[in-house]
Amino acid sequence: METAAPSAVIVAIDGPSGTGKSSTSKAVAAQLGLRYLDTGAQYRAITWWMITNGVDTDDPHAVAVAAGKPVIESGTDPSAPTITVDGLDASGPIRTQEVTSKVSAVSAVPEVRTLITELQRRIAAGARDGIVVEGRDIGTTVLPDADLKIFLTASAEARAARRNGELAGKEAADLAATKEALIKRDAADSGRKTSPLAKADDAVEVDTTALTLDQVIAHVVALVEEKRTAGK
Repeated sequence: METAAPSAVIVAIDGPSGTGKSSTSKAVAAQLGLRYLDTGAQYRAITWWMITNGVDTDDPHAVAVAAGKPVIESGTDPSAPTITVDGLDASGPIRTQEVTSKVSAVSAVPEVRTLITELQRRIAAGARDGIVVEGRDIGTTVLPDADLKIFLTASAEARAARRNGELAGKEAADLAATKEALIKRDAADSGRKTSPLAKADDAVEVDTTALTLDQVIAHVVALVEEKRTAGK
């Protein structure tokens, strides 16, 4: 039986918004020659499709009925990840405040999670060189057998400050409002019945509050390399 290459490691990185998941995951994947998947972008993509097509995102039944209609495709090159919906580039539209405010409701619908989870598993299974998958339920639900599970955390204050920095010049809000929105999103994601945001029992927790992005990346790279060295 042919054994997998040492680099073909599957890494699950979970955590709430503003902890540095996307920046860390992309950088780690690029540095180690792995693929990269932003699962949050997929949920944003289906939310954007719902909004664009007039589906009431506050009606779980309507969302469930429409869930199978859009065709979502994710490019996994960490240097240039892509997301398309029905062949259209959705990388810009999915980052609007409207999508942000509705994505938790859409993501909580079981039919949506089932479809997107199946898509995520297919992508991970097809990543021959290994992959870093980031989201909120990767280590617990999507890829429970991932080789390495990491759960990023940070204080609400630190996360709000980072998120405001990301929005500067676009849709920047005051710090208090941003913090409140993040806490509300945390509650929605952690409290949903289907695949809630949670730390897997065997995940390594990394608190990024007092760390720079470079420090977080270096730490995660070290964890992945340690896992490679130890073998699967």
